[in-house]
Amino acid sequence: MPGISRHYVLAAGGTGGHLTPAFALAHALERRGHHVALITDERGAAIPGKPDFLTAHVLPAGRFGKNPLGWPKAIGAVLEGKRQARQIYDTFEPSCVVGFGGYPALPALLAARSAGIGTVIHEQNAVLGRVNRLLAGRVDAIATAYPQVDRLKPAYQGKVHLIGNPVRPGVLSLRDEPFPPFTADGLFRVLVTGGSQGASVLSEVVPDGLSMLPTALRSRLQVTQQCRPEDLEKVRERYAKHGIAAELATYFEDMAAQLADAHLFIGRAGASTIAELTAVGRPAILVPLPIATDDHQAANTREMVAAGGARAIRQTGFTAKELAKQIQAMAMHPETLATAAHAAFNCGRPKAAEDLADLVESFGGDTIQDVIRVAGDARSLSPSREASGQAAKDLAKERAE
Repeated sequence: MPGISRHYVLAAGGTGGHLTPAFALAHALERRGHHVALITDERGAAIPGKPDFLTAHVLPAGRFGKNPLGWPKAIGAVLEGKRQARQIYDTFEPSCVVGFGGYPALPALLAARSAGIGTVIHEQNAVLGRVNRLLAGRVDAIATAYPQVDRLKPAYQGKVHLIGNPVRPGVLSLRDEPFPPFTADGLFRVLVTGGSQGASVLSEVVPDGLSMLPTALRSRLQVTQQCRPEDLEKVRERYAKHGIAAELATYFEDMAAQLADAHLFIGRAGASTIAELTAVGRPAILVPLPIATDDHQAANTREMVAAGGARAIRQTGFTAKELAKQIQAMAMHPETLATAAHAAFNCGRPKAAEDLADLVESFGGDTIQDVIRVAGDARSLSPSREASGQAAKDLAKERAE
C-alpha cells in the first residue's frame, strides 16, 4: 500500500549483469520510501555503482563445479548461507526477497521460502539461468526481460510477468531524445564495445570490416571503440593504416554519452547491452559470446533481430567481409538506418524498474506477514534442512550435465 514503509532484500551474484537490475530496483524502492538490503558475494559488495544506502551482506553460497567431489562442501555452504540469511530476516523483517540469479540468490531465496516471506526472481536473459531454474517452482512470481524465455517450464507461466531489464537513469533519459541526424553527407558514428572486459574478436575484425565499406560510408566514419589493454595499440595502428578516425579506450566511464551520439552499435549481446540499446533506440550488429552459458546471448538477440532493429552474426561467421556486408545493408541509405533505430526503440521497456517495483510491492505485504507470524505455524510452511540440501544437490547435478 502506498505510504507504508517496508523492508526488502535483493539477492544477486557479484557480476554487473546480475547487479545492474538489482541496483535499479533498489533505487526505485528507496524512492518509494522503503528500506532495502543486498545479499551478494565479495565481488558484489565491492562492485562500483552500488547505492550508498544499500547495505550489503556477504553470505556463503557455494559454487557447484562439474566435479562431484566438491558438491558436499558447496551444499554445506548453501545451508550455512541459508542459516545466516534467516538471521538477517529475523532482524530486518523483509516483506519480500528478490533474486536476480547467481549463487548467492540460492540460500537467500530458500531462507525466505522457509520463513514464509514473499519471493520473486528476475531473469535478465532469454534463457532461464541455472539458479533461477531451480527456484522457479518455489517462488511467488517470475519477472522476465523477454516475451520468450527458454528453459522456463510451461507450468510456471501463470506467475510470469514480462518486465524487461531495468536501465541506468543516465541511459534511460536518452529515450526522449531523437535519433541523431544521419544524412547522406554527414558523419557516420559507430560505437564498438565488447562488454566490461572488451572482446578481442572485435579488435581483430571491426577495423578491417569498416575499411571495406564503400567510400561514401567509409569517408564519413567516426569510430569509438573499447579495446582490451593488450589490443589497444594494434587496433590504433589498423585504423591509422585505413585512414579511419577512431577514438579508442579500455573503458568508457560515461556510456550514456557514447550512446547519445552513436548511429550504429557493434558488440556483444549481454542482457544489459540489449536493454540499453532498445531503451535508447540504437540499431546494432550483435556478435553473441559463443561461450555464454546455454548460449543465452544468442537468445537475447531474437526479439531485436525479429523486429528489424539489429542483425546478429555468429562469431564463427564474423569476418571483415561479412561485417561490411551487414553494415552496408543497414546504413547505405539514411532512411534504412533510421527505420532500424525505430524498430530497436519499439523493443524497449523503459518502465522496467518501476514495473518490477510494483510487482515486488504486491507480494508479502506487512498485513500478510503478521498473519503468517501470529496465526500460522511457521514450521509447517518451512521446508526442512534436508529439502534445502536437496535443492542444492539438484543444482549441482544440473551443473554437471
